[in-house]
Amino acid sequence: MTAPAVELRETAPGDLPSLFRIQLDPEANRMAAFTVADPSDRAAFDARWERFLGDPGIVSRTVLLGGEVVGSATVYPSHDDPGAREVTYWIAREHWGRGVAGRALAALLAEHPHRPLYARAAKDNHGSLRVLEKCGFVRCGEDAGYAAARGETVEEYLLMLR
Repeated sequence: MTAPAVELRETAPGDLPSLFRIQLDPEANRMAAFTVADPSDRAAFDARWERFLGDPGIVSRTVLLGGEVVGSATVYPSHDDPGAREVTYWIAREHWGRGVAGRALAALLAEHPHRPLYARAAKDNHGSLRVLEKCGFVRCGEDAGYAAARGETVEEYLLMLR
C-alpha cells in the first residue's frame, strides 16, 4: 500500500482553524521550543497569520496529506538578517515519523529556489534535525534563546542550505 500523497497549497484563511488545532499540541510545542507564549490565544494566532498572509515576502503553504490539513511550511525573512530567508514547518504529531515533514519541506524547497536558506532547531529536536539534514541543510552554527514552550533558555542549531 502506498503512502498518501503530501501536497502543498497556498495557505488560505479557511485553513486557519485546522492549523490552530494542530499547534495546540503541548508535546509539539515542547519539541519546537521556540513558539508563541500562549498557543491557546486564538486572537493572537489569527493576528499573526493575518500578517503572514498579507506579507508578499512570506511564502506560507498548508501541508495536506491525502487531502487532509496536517500542517504548514513557510519561508520568511530572517529576524537576524532581513536579506536572508528562513524556513519553518509544523506537522501534526500524529503524522510524525512517517516522512510527512521531509516530503513537505522538499516540496517547499523545490517551489522556492532562493539560496541560501536557513533553519533553526532545538538541539534536542532530533526529528526536525533529521528532516532538515535529509533535505540538504548543514549545521553552520549554534545559538541559545528563551523558549516560551519550555519556559527556559534552550540551545539550538543553525542550519543552512546552499
